[in-house]
Amino acid sequence: MSDNPINRKNVAAFALAMLLIGCGSSENDIIQDSATDSSSSTNIEVIIEVNPLNFTNGALDSEIITQTCTLTNNEESQCYQIEIAGAPASHDIGIFCPRYTTSNAQEAGIWFDGDGEVYDLTGEFITQLATHYNDDNWKLYDESTGEIKITDSQVSCEGAARPDVEQQYQNHCVECSIEYVNGGISQSVLIPITPIKANNAIAIGRDNVGISLNGVALAPPAPVDAILGAYTIAAFDDCAGHINLVEGYHYHGAAGCSETLEQSDDHASMLGYALDGYGIFGMLDGQGNEDDDLDSCRGHYDDIRGYHYHAASVAENMFIGCYSGEIAK
Repeated sequence: MSDNPINRKNVAAFALAMLLIGCGSSENDIIQDSATDSSSSTNIEVIIEVNPLNFTNGALDSEIITQTCTLTNNEESQCYQIEIAGAPASHDIGIFCPRYTTSNAQEAGIWFDGDGEVYDLTGEFITQLATHYNDDNWKLYDESTGEIKITDSQVSCEGAARPDVEQQYQNHCVECSIEYVNGGISQSVLIPITPIKANNAIAIGRDNVGISLNGVALAPPAPVDAILGAYTIAAFDDCAGHINLVEGYHYHGAAGCSETLEQSDDHASMLGYALDGYGIFGMLDGQGNEDDDLDSCRGHYDDIRGYHYHAASVAENMFIGCYSGEIAK
């Protein structure tokens, strides 16, 4: 196994190659039998490789290197080893929990639990939790002072920001500070340089589903049943991210902050890569429309981007539905 750091000359050459691919140059296109992609009506399809130049300045903690990897189909391939910084390079981390029952939407983040809605975490929403969830055990605030119970220390963060919430931190709005993880937790992932379509879709597990171009992990659906079972609200900021001491800051949805790479044809902006190497783009195009030909993994094909995904709405508590490509073991 050998590592190959990508230096500036290699990156420049790679950028030129990617530009040619985007323009449909047959000399640089990688093609395969389109029978693996029901959305393609032609005999060949363009496969777009992972492009190191797409990452935002400051998103990565080290140079991207190449190494041999084994995919889920047990075949060897070439992967990029990418180490993300673990904190967003393109925006500030926002506010999470409201402080008082009088707090408005500008003074707090959001909440979503997969029921199809995104809620502003106003003080009023906190006071209505018992009604909202039809359970009188909800009480995240002090009636006499109007203060909301928040995990406002590293100790309380450790006790609450996990599936088995400690008893004393139940009925709290849960938030952690990026300072508790020294400004972010870097993570290293292996992503196939050239995506390889799987014979059958691969299910999303409990591991992260990909990485954003601005240096943040794209998490699987938040475990809302465990969160709600402890009478807690694990608040998200307006970018659909939050912090725990294992993952650091991570996204649970595409709320507009992570879509950093604009497209020239009114297509939705790119936000990251799934672990199978296919690009993930925003949900809506420049006209505010969602594509109507997405498969069960939320992917489809076009001649410019090849096969790629479109993130689900934040309310759905997910990015993609499954992997269409092979991932590194």
